[in-house]
Amino acid sequence: MELLKLINFIITIIFMVCYSYQFVYIPIVIFFKDRKEKKVKAARGEITLHDYAVLICARNEQAVIGDLLDSFAEQTYPKERLHIFVMADNCTDGTAEKARLHGATVYERKNDELIGKGYALNELLSHINRDYPEKFDGFFIFDADNILKEDFIERMNESFCDGNKVITSYRNSKNYGSSWVSAGIGLWFLRESRYLNNARYILGASCAVSGTGFLFSREVLEENGGWPFHQLTEDIEFSIEYITRGKKIAFCTDAVLYDEQPVKFSQSWRQRLRWSKGYLQVLGKYSGRLIKGIFKGDFSCFDVLMNIAPAYSLSIVSIVCNAVFTVFGLINGGDPMDALVSMISLLLSGYGVAFVVGLVTVITEWKMIRTSTVKKILSVITFPIFMLSFIPVAVTALFAKVTWKPIEHTMTLEKLREEETGK
Repeated sequence: MELLKLINFIITIIFMVCYSYQFVYIPIVIFFKDRKEKKVKAARGEITLHDYAVLICARNEQAVIGDLLDSFAEQTYPKERLHIFVMADNCTDGTAEKARLHGATVYERKNDELIGKGYALNELLSHINRDYPEKFDGFFIFDADNILKEDFIERMNESFCDGNKVITSYRNSKNYGSSWVSAGIGLWFLRESRYLNNARYILGASCAVSGTGFLFSREVLEENGGWPFHQLTEDIEFSIEYITRGKKIAFCTDAVLYDEQPVKFSQSWRQRLRWSKGYLQVLGKYSGRLIKGIFKGDFSCFDVLMNIAPAYSLSIVSIVCNAVFTVFGLINGGDPMDALVSMISLLLSGYGVAFVVGLVTVITEWKMIRTSTVKKILSVITFPIFMLSFIPVAVTALFAKVTWKPIEHTMTLEKLREEETGK
């Protein structure tokens, strides 16, 4: 079993080598001011008002889409500069009707073969290109369960005017305190916004878009020839495609979006299983280009590869090694407790790292988190458990056939207020 201890030690060292640079991100965010953000603020007197298309692909989102559309009506950005489009994708409820009642231009799609957000987005863009040729300077992508801070579009437009072609935003959660699961993924997105994308932007590296709340220019759309990203994690695919061309995605820290997170573990499992399978897909497609970029000295290629490859691979190697040594010990009359103790030690190390990451994020983002003090503190304790649950998800993704399936969204503003007040 000494060999197993050595293997687990080596895995821990490799993990730290791969991710230690992200701990350097923390003091960078805390102590260094972003010159690019200061440049935008200084130029606010010369801001151009651009015309934007807002793209929302929705599948059976009747319960929540009205709140998102209402949040556009409350934006400080001129309403005549925004045109909201909804693709009702294989809907069997009143999503399309609800969106029309709230003033959106709605297209409907029925396709049981090409399933997924990427396909729906591409078809929506085709409709817009046909019906509104060259009308829009940029395109926002949102999910139907989102809610925007009232100055979201205004802040993103300032960054767009600074010459950024792709911009992602600060992703917050509207139901952080609903359960330990929603707190876990909510805390992950807060950490991603503040201590990954924000740090990258300060350093002049590329950020990465994360599913929703991002903007890209007409130029980018034309370069891509529409939206040709159809893998299970089309946001990661889009980011990597853009980064491997030597381009950079910007971050707008002042543009805040609120997203609904899964409340049940079963929902989160299904969501993260899709993400894990999607990571495998993009690794298969882009690993060569990312490695090539690394050898050319592109830090952004290294950064994005570290975020989708080592944790996944090392987790699987660790589980396989520990399982094999445990079985081998039992067959040969050995004590399986040695392997068990070694695995527990490895898990405790992972818990400790995730605890520190969660603690730092909760402390610095305390005012941004929409829940009670008790639930904020509890989320720091349960966050490592949530992160460790990625390990069985990653292993399952190796063997499971995964298809895109919608996550039910029901957290309306009315329900959220009831939950927060305890009524």
